[in-house]
Amino acid sequence: LCNTGARLAEVAGLRVVDIDLNLDSACFLGKGNKERRTRFGPRTGRALSRYVRARAKQVGGNRPELWLADRGGEPLQANGIKLMLRRRGLAAGLTNVHAHRWRHAFAHQWKRAGGDTGDLMLLLGWTSEDMPRRYGASAAAERAQETHQRLGIGDHV
Repeated sequence: LCNTGARLAEVAGLRVVDIDLNLDSACFLGKGNKERRTRFGPRTGRALSRYVRARAKQVGGNRPELWLADRGGEPLQANGIKLMLRRRGLAAGLTNVHAHRWRHAFAHQWKRAGGDTGDLMLLLGWTSEDMPRRYGASAAAERAQETHQRLGIGDHV
């Protein structure tokens, strides 16, 4: 979630064949049945590689769905991922941990690092120009202050 900015339903819907560990990327099926390939970082790649090897030994390890529930080898649904995130957040002393927050954080960090809005739209599967503004609004003031400081306008008058 954090590394790709993908929607919870997209992550939950991943199949083993959607993961390319050689390219550290995943093929997501987004809204409107649109496919898009998104890269993830090397740490995520190593964790996924370990998970794929371990899941092959589990009950249900031959299923096409990537995520398996702890018990019974059934696919882990979006709601199961949501509950797991909440439990892990509480165990870490955090409240209000949810999947969509990672999507917002991804968009904020992308813009903060100077990433192109059009590229962000492609990565997150957006077709409306309103989405980058809506997702970025929560952190726009912070980014504006950082840009102002970096540009140093008026510092050399």
